[in-house]
Amino acid sequence: MTRSRIAIALAGGLALAFAATGGLTQTAKYPDKPVKIVIGFSAGGGTDVVARILALKMSETLGQTVLVENRTGASGMIAGEMVAKSAPDGYTLMMGTQTTFAVAPTLYKKTTLDPARDFSGIAMSAVSPLVLVVNPSVPAKSVQDVIAMAKAKPGQVNYGSGGLGTTPHMSGELFQAIAGIKLSHIAYRGEAPAINDLIGGQIPFMFANLSAIVGNVRAGQVRAVGVTSAKRAAALPDVPTLAESGLPGFEAATWFALVAPAGTPQEIRTRLNAEIKRALALPDVKQRYAALGMTAEDSTPASVDAYIKSEIAKWTKVIKDADIKAPQ
Repeated sequence: MTRSRIAIALAGGLALAFAATGGLTQTAKYPDKPVKIVIGFSAGGGTDVVARILALKMSETLGQTVLVENRTGASGMIAGEMVAKSAPDGYTLMMGTQTTFAVAPTLYKKTTLDPARDFSGIAMSAVSPLVLVVNPSVPAKSVQDVIAMAKAKPGQVNYGSGGLGTTPHMSGELFQAIAGIKLSHIAYRGEAPAINDLIGGQIPFMFANLSAIVGNVRAGQVRAVGVTSAKRAAALPDVPTLAESGLPGFEAATWFALVAPAGTPQEIRTRLNAEIKRALALPDVKQRYAALGMTAEDSTPASVDAYIKSEIAKWTKVIKDADIKAPQ
């Protein structure tokens, strides 16, 4: 090998070494500026509340402020597309949901968002089961009573939800598929108006997020007949699951997953995962979650990726089997 070739080889090797060292140094000092968590929904909703609880706790130990930014529209997909195009450096994150990641991309064909491709998981931040609730004037006292009511009048019994593609709506579609019934869906502009009409007797029943309905259940304004989680909810321990009530395999939940743009270094995602775990273990966070009817289980970046993929497959099948169409 000539001296010139040796020099070129050494220079190339040194360049690679410096690049690798620089990358390690950049990761090691993360974060050296504020971190942003983008929310696809308005302030005050479940996604926003979870993000702000955790952002506050993360700010205390990361050494940098963790900000929350609300960028609403298109079931969270506007925020998703923005975050997906951000630099994969750990400074722009997103609190993704079942609606934004597992439902909306299938319903709305114009989006370019592909959550399985565009994001890397960090941690499952919270999970909220739903509750099948009926107006007290409705004679149904169990899940099977609701099914019998629907079978007696196929397609004529209404149920409400907070909107097309929301978790309460998709839970109703899954309910129909597994129970072999046909219902009529009424989409409201938000979950609160649907709950108000349920209390007022305008609709006989609905699936509602536990965090949104638990106060009404305890006040006797609605009757809870089943929860959608695999296990009974700690907030309503006497209410059986739908699986217990004759619908084996039924499981649905509103979930909140912290993710980063695809390509974000594993070291950064592992660091952030540890921060979320630390925050979720704090007594005041546990107390706040319990009051909201939410839970949080241990997760890894890899398990979040796998769960999101499984949810996409599950809800895509429900949408296609039910032939649900959304305005384009």
